[in-house]
Amino acid sequence: MAALTEEQTLIRDQARAWVTEQSPVSKFRKMRDEDAPLSFLEEDWRAMIDMGWSGILVPERYGGSGLGYLTLGIVLEETGRQLTASPLLASAGIGATALLVAGSEEQRQRILPGIVDGSNVVTLAVDEGPRHNPRQVSLSALPDGEGLTLTGEKVMVQEGVAATHFVVATRTSGQPGDEGGITLVLVDAETEGLSRTSLSTVDSRGYANLSFSGVKVGHDGILGALDAGYGPLDKILDRACATTAAEMMGTACQAFDMTLEYLKTRVQFGQVIGSFQALGHRAADLFTEMELTRSCMEGALQAIDADSDDAAELCSLSKTRTGEFVHHMSNELIQIHGGIGMTDEFDAGLYLKRARPLEAAWGNQSFHRDRYARLLGF
Repeated sequence: MAALTEEQTLIRDQARAWVTEQSPVSKFRKMRDEDAPLSFLEEDWRAMIDMGWSGILVPERYGGSGLGYLTLGIVLEETGRQLTASPLLASAGIGATALLVAGSEEQRQRILPGIVDGSNVVTLAVDEGPRHNPRQVSLSALPDGEGLTLTGEKVMVQEGVAATHFVVATRTSGQPGDEGGITLVLVDAETEGLSRTSLSTVDSRGYANLSFSGVKVGHDGILGALDAGYGPLDKILDRACATTAAEMMGTACQAFDMTLEYLKTRVQFGQVIGSFQALGHRAADLFTEMELTRSCMEGALQAIDADSDDAAELCSLSKTRTGEFVHHMSNELIQIHGGIGMTDEFDAGLYLKRARPLEAAWGNQSFHRDRYARLLGF
């Protein structure tokens, strides 16, 4: 556990109490069963905004609190525990990061206050195929006299149904696979020629596929320099991985707690099953794995806040380690609970279904093992 400040401890306790009392997993189940149009409950999102969570990353001059990535990670871990659905990660985390890393002062002034008050939901659109590969961007952005004309597709865009703006990775020159020639642009969701198709996903979240057909973006919509978007995009994706890992950590920790409680209460052959040596050893191994994973996750968030030189390596390490743990832990949650773990009426399956898309988001374990090795010079 990182050494938290008094303010961070208060925020963690507030988040833990709120999600447990006001947004438990039973509320997510109800939202899923009722097929909420935005794939989250607007009253829950409004409550998060009122508590200031949507402005944790945003500096005070834009209406936020500027408390940093570790503080946001603390909150995301608690929402991950109860599978609370909201744009907190996609917009207040990754969308705000995109503006802070690549946006101009005018763009920040125009968009960030809306992220804080909830009137803007900004999300990142990068991938165009089944696997994460930011170098393979091919969505065409042809320069014209007034800006750029976008043509192409984006897939599995987080909170794509609710988004009011998209930060889109486009190709203005070069070929897919080149780092050069990528340009980030900010696109209003209501722009003519942009259409979105909502997706029915295993984790019941608001993903969408985007289609750009001659979408016009003015010069004021270009984030950073033309053809030089890969560097900023890489920094944004590091922060996306680190914050996603925080939610994954919460999901995995809750799965561990549910499993441990079952081991303490389930009776077989006149004894609680946790007293059986084989199951006790498995629980001890999972606890050790959980604590090592937490160190990696919090280390990446602290490195970002400190602007450390090794932040990129630590973000890939964090995403890999949390991906491995949430995968293992969600499987163990099902297996140790036995038959009941396979039923939809029991919550275990909801945790496994959330774990799998989070593992794949912004690169799976294989992607980040390879990236970590390359960053270290192997």
